Amino acid sequence: MGQIPLVGGISIYSTLMIALFMLFPITNALLLYVACSTVLIVLGALDDKYDLSFKSRLIVQAGISLAMMLIGYKSLHYLGAMFTDTALVIPTYVSYIVTIFAVIGAINAFNMVDGIDGLLGGLASVTFSALGVMFYLAGNATLATFCLLFVCAMLPYIMLNLGFPLGRRFKVFMGDAGSMFIGFTAIWLLIDASQGQEQLVIRPVTALWFIALPLMDMVCIMARRIKKGQSPFKPDREHLHHICQRIGLSPAQSLLFICFLSAVMAGVGVLSELYSVPESIMFFSFLFTFAIYYSVIANIWRIIALLHKHFQFTKPSHE
Repeated sequence: MGQIPLVGGISIYSTLMIALFMLFPITNALLLYVACSTVLIVLGALDDKYDLSFKSRLIVQAGISLAMMLIGYKSLHYLGAMFTDTALVIPTYVSYIVTIFAVIGAINAFNMVDGIDGLLGGLASVTFSALGVMFYLAGNATLATFCLLFVCAMLPYIMLNLGFPLGRRFKVFMGDAGSMFIGFTAIWLLIDASQGQEQLVIRPVTALWFIALPLMDMVCIMARRIKKGQSPFKPDREHLHHICQRIGLSPAQSLLFICFLSAVMAGVGVLSELYSVPESIMFFSFLFTFAIYYSVIANIWRIIALLHKHFQFTKPSHE
């Protein structure tokens, strides 16, 4: 396993950079995105090779967030009408704090789900496909095309990661370089879509649904680690994909199940936009969904034991 090259993310990055400079107009926003992405790719590659401390990674990720805000003027300042009938615009200094947490959160959410073959690519494809649909419907052909290119760039990696068609001999992994690059690109596009000064492509609450599963998994696992008195960044085997396999699903079944859940949640986000479901309903529905997810994951072994007792569908597992 250790001999499998961690070049999937670098390959996706290289392909996408070539496509960007060949097909898209060179703007300040594009150059900033390329610069930030390059820093993260280098950081991830160094982390893959030298296993950097989480503190050094967070410092660089916070620096990337500041560059987005101070140079690119991209921040999460508009929260929409999630809480009341009136749209909420938060003060500038508060938006900086929220944006830093959002960028770091998105980067690490996608980094943490990279645990079984094809999962990171599958979940990222769901997010970028949902975003691409919304950009297209909003008439933003440039960013819709970008989302399509990103999904297409990931397809060869996903196939090789799954060992298709060349077998395990030519298998590649994404590496931290790729997962951080994907997470950063996702939050960049979500901010573009939900904070547009001229036209909102999606409402801010919809962004939560587009990255719901990686976000929920990250929050749950970090809360569990803190509850145990551990560092929230300490690796373990308590993620959703680990749980799926420990209750009897194969890696392929786990992949399909998790990607299906993610697609359902992203689909809820798309439909809520198309049918103009009130933002407060979507926000509290998200919180309710997250509460169910957290409760199920926190009590998964009791639930499995109970199901085994009554239905005998799998062997009971324990933490």
